[in-house]
This record gives sequence, structure tokens and C-alpha cells, in this order.
Amino acid sequence: MKFNLFHKPKQQSEPEKPVVPPQEEQKEETPAVAEEPKQEETATQPEISPEVAPVQETVVPLQEPKQEAAQPVSKTYLKAMPLKELTDIENVKNEVTNGNIIILRVTPLANKSIDEVKSAVNQLYEFSEATGGDIARLGEERVVICPKNIRIWREKTPAPNSSVSNEALPTAA
Repeated sequence: MKFNLFHKPKQQSEPEKPVVPPQEEQKEETPAVAEEPKQEETATQPEISPEVAPVQETVVPLQEPKQEAAQPVSKTYLKAMPLKELTDIENVKNEVTNGNIIILRVTPLANKSIDEVKSAVNQLYEFSEATGGDIARLGEERVVICPKNIRIWREKTPAPNSSVSNEALPTAA
């Protein structure tokens, strides 16, 4: 005789009932709505105790730096201009004030008067210092003038009377 744990021996008086494992019986007895645990809601929304208020994030947009009204910033141009007369200095100053870089050829004025060239370069140097710009010589006949947001790179060379010599150093080889 075989014993089945899930089936009762047949009795003639009782009708046959399907045997359901104990776990499945609990599911059938509980309503279908209670079957679904609310894990999704608890996972996405943490419990907040009444004592602690939730923190709200505030997003602050980045602010662009304020630009000075006297100098509108559009594009910076590199312009080459000849210096023919002392009156051309005003045009150079206006261009630099507008944010442009000027390469000034001083040869036309130097052909007339060296003293006027010295005077013009001194005026442009004072203008550059006053506005926070930069000025440098490019060779024998050109000068570059930059607005305040641009600097001219200068190679550092030792002074002629310094202790550093230009002689070749002996090598270990």
C-alpha cells in the first residue's frame, strides 16, 4: 500500500477534494488586493518622521560676470596701422579702448622726425599704463599695443652686467 502525504485515503462517504499545499491555501484565503506588497512605494519614498521636515533643493542659475559699460565686449581684432602723424595716436587709443590689438608701424613718422616718434611712443606707453593695457616693441619699426585683458609675453633675458655668462658650459662627456 502506498501512502501519499497529500491525499487522504478514499472514503466512500466523502466526495473527493483536491489537495492544496499549505502555502497555496493562504493565498487563496487572502484577498487579491492584499497580495501585492507595497514595496515599490516604500523603496522610492523614504519614511519621514514628523519631527524632520524634508529638505528642498534650490537651483541657483549661474550668473554671467558683469561687463563694464564703457567697454563693450564683442570680438577682439588684431589690426595693423601706420603712424604717419601725431594725430593718428587718437585713432590708436580708440581702437585699443574698443578692445582691439594694434600693431603700429612707426617708420612713416620716423622718416619725418625721430623726436615725434619718441613723443608718440611715450604717449602710448602712458596710455597703456593708465588703462591697464600692455605695450612692447616689435623689431626696429613696429610697436604692439594691447587692451587691458591681454598681456604680451616677454622672454626673460639676463642683464648684460649679470654674473650669468653666455659661454658654453663644459659637459661631463
